[in-house]
Amino acid sequence: MKRENFGSRLGFLLVSAGCAIGIGNVWRFPYVAGENGGSVFVLFYLLFLLCMGVPVLTMELAVGRAGKKSAVQAYRALEKPGSRWHIHGWFCVAGCCLLMMYYTTVSGWMLSYFFKFASGAFTGLDFEGVSGVFGRLLASPSEMGLWMAVTVLAGFLVCSLGIQKGLERITKWMMCSLLALIFVLAVHSLLLPGAKEGASFYLFPDFSRASEVGYGKVITAAMNQAFFTLSLGIGAMEIFGSYMADSHTLAGEAIRICALDTFVALMAGLIIFPACFSFGVQPDAGPQLIFITLPNVFVNMSGGRIWGTLFFLFMTFASFSTVIAVFENLLASCIDNFGWSRKKAVAVNCILILVLSLPCVLGYNVWSDLRLIGGRDVLDSEDFLVSNLLLPLGSLIYLLFCVTRQGWGFDHYLAEANKGQGIKIPESKFLKYYFQYTLPVLILVILVQGLL
Repeated sequence: MKRENFGSRLGFLLVSAGCAIGIGNVWRFPYVAGENGGSVFVLFYLLFLLCMGVPVLTMELAVGRAGKKSAVQAYRALEKPGSRWHIHGWFCVAGCCLLMMYYTTVSGWMLSYFFKFASGAFTGLDFEGVSGVFGRLLASPSEMGLWMAVTVLAGFLVCSLGIQKGLERITKWMMCSLLALIFVLAVHSLLLPGAKEGASFYLFPDFSRASEVGYGKVITAAMNQAFFTLSLGIGAMEIFGSYMADSHTLAGEAIRICALDTFVALMAGLIIFPACFSFGVQPDAGPQLIFITLPNVFVNMSGGRIWGTLFFLFMTFASFSTVIAVFENLLASCIDNFGWSRKKAVAVNCILILVLSLPCVLGYNVWSDLRLIGGRDVLDSEDFLVSNLLLPLGSLIYLLFCVTRQGWGFDHYLAEANKGQGIKIPESKFLKYYFQYTLPVLILVILVQGLL
């Protein structure tokens, strides 16, 4: 059966960026920036994105484009006879499943809040009332389960239509809507009274503020965020490389994907920080920033019901673009490895993800006393395994596969990455040394720090 490809380069870029653009950008990035001094954190984040994120992204895309299959079969096509690099491909499949076991629940929260704001459920509530909405959502397995199930069913419905008619067409529409929404919301936030102070906190470097937090903490947080924002290491990006044409270089495409991903993250901060400062809310409120702090801001601003609805529609698009991209990875893995039809892969994976997502839903109510890794609840334990173990370890394996003689080899990787028109990776000894020795150490630092 002929392998389907993207209908256009724009489709590839928007789908790949949509996979990277998710909760890590629009939820985690603003509050981590707030906790780490704002603008200096952003500067370090951009630096590490360029020197760590872009190279590893080109490697994952290169394996996909050269192998023309999902992770397991792409490794098999490129590895030397007798080697076992393809085993990592199965960990990629497991990582995608584990990611969706909690990501579908959080995406369901976004969808729930969109409908709550649209229906006026927050109108007239005080601070305690707004906080209580989130508490009641977590306490209700039926309500959380419903929104999780809607997310899963909608995601697999899109993917069942195929690459061009489903994933590419819907993601193009969502991403264009997301970019329009983020522009409107950012302009509105910047026009709020007192917004200038929030924009200054976010955009203008204040090294004294970073010094108070501690430069070591700021740099480490920036390195972690730059690395995790692209969802590298579990084959989520590799699959889109397998659908790519050879007409453009991978460095150029990786930079464009990172630019879109970073644009959304930065604009999310421009929505959140001016609004927080305008209403006297601390920008370092942590994870509760989205579901408790910001809804209180919207409730108290003029036209808050409309702005809250638009904000959570934007959040829904951001999270759902990742959901359908990872679902496509799971489907492609089943099609490539087991020879299933897309229809069968959709049916099996839909049931599987619905069942596997239930522990996260129940972890906030029926199983609220359950503590797993290091005393964490179900969602945090699942996130710990993905973010602190599978992503950095998987990225390290992709890196070593591409730059060592025991793997695919640096020359093969470089030739694949430089195919087509666009920005090419220079053939220099310094860069080869950086890829082979320095970059693995940086990723190991992230891995060890995350596990500790």
